[in-house]
Amino acid sequence: MYIVIDERQGVAAEYVAGFSEQGVASHGLDADAFKTWLDGRSRDDLDTVQGFLIGDCEDRTAHTATLRKLSRAPIIALSETRSLAQTLDLFTAGIDDVVRRPIHVREILARAEAIRRRMNRGDARAVTAPQQAERLVVHFDGRDPEIDGESLMLPRRERHILEYLARNRGRWLTKSQIFDAVYGDHASDVEESVVEGHISKLRKKLRLRLGRDPIDAKRMVGYSFVG
Repeated sequence: MYIVIDERQGVAAEYVAGFSEQGVASHGLDADAFKTWLDGRSRDDLDTVQGFLIGDCEDRTAHTATLRKLSRAPIIALSETRSLAQTLDLFTAGIDDVVRRPIHVREILARAEAIRRRMNRGDARAVTAPQQAERLVVHFDGRDPEIDGESLMLPRRERHILEYLARNRGRWLTKSQIFDAVYGDHASDVEESVVEGHISKLRKKLRLRLGRDPIDAKRMVGYSFVG
């Protein structure tokens, strides 16, 4: 899930629609709504956010500094003009990248993935793109995963779940976290049966092609990508 912060409703809606076209969940918020949203988020909630896109809003550098303390997700700023002073201020505040509008959402997704690779470099649990797990290769750019060099065609939700699990390899993720990451809805009444249904179908397809299950499951705990 991506969070888009911009005082201009039209701009926020434009990027939310763009993420939707790519099958990626997102929320558009103005500065006040974002502060309220952030105050109500737990650490687990923030872990489901794959990136923040910050456009025109008051105290952008302050929001960035706050986010940097709470989340490792990529933070990308939208710029309307070429301003060296503004760009340097944003980088100083903790922004990971500054891009100039107009920019396609697919480029934003690619830049966010590149930022994650840089941030994870040297981490023993780091996920690169693509991630090689013996015969299974998981991509993070919209392509289906590959097994033995052949694509495994998956419905969008199943592919996103696999990508989220693979990106957090070795870590146990709850059904609520998976639901939030894929659907972008931090709800208290998460439909756990929806997550269970998607993962059950995904695991069956992976077992059929791999001859084993790369996803571990524990009752009352969640799921973990073991490769």
